[in-house]
Amino acid sequence: MWINSTIKLNLDKDVVDTFKKYAKIGGFLFVILGAIGIFFPTFMTLGTLVFVTYLMLFAGVSSATLTWMSNRGDWAGWLKSLLLIGVALYMIFYPMGGVATLDLLFSFYFFMDAFGSFGLAFSAEDKKHKWVWIFNALTSFVLAIIFIIGWPLTSLWLIGFFVGVSLFFDGVALIVGGYTIDNLEKEITKKENKE
Repeated sequence: MWINSTIKLNLDKDVVDTFKKYAKIGGFLFVILGAIGIFFPTFMTLGTLVFVTYLMLFAGVSSATLTWMSNRGDWAGWLKSLLLIGVALYMIFYPMGGVATLDLLFSFYFFMDAFGSFGLAFSAEDKKHKWVWIFNALTSFVLAIIFIIGWPLTSLWLIGFFVGVSLFFDGVALIVGGYTIDNLEKEITKKENKE
């Protein structure tokens, strides 16, 4: 199936080669970062906190700039900007509180993902793929409960551990993707040589 669809797509060889190269490089880097997060979760938690904090600060300043330039009377735009900047500053000046806040954000995300996946599962009444959505919902629900149960005591290591696991498996997926394209190209070349 993949071979035929690859031939039909007629992808640019430079794009495919670039993807293979960077998928493998990025994959190995993600695996290394993921392993660091798994074995040193506190370090990964603080790294995640710094990344999220400065991302929120940048988003808040950008939003305020856009509101200033486009519509200075937009109170919702100013509120959004102030909330983003305020939370970011709180996380900068009170990192332990920031870690606890980040833990709560992760738990809310997983609860919302669980409820959304349950909704999709029950709306797909007679579909064969319904079990995938139910499994995703249950997994997200369990993760949300894990984040809530030990809050805020487990926040310092739990965030880093799960971010590390996620990065590790993302890296594995990228590496496998890069090598899969290598194998597909070899199969296509063999097939073309036989014809």
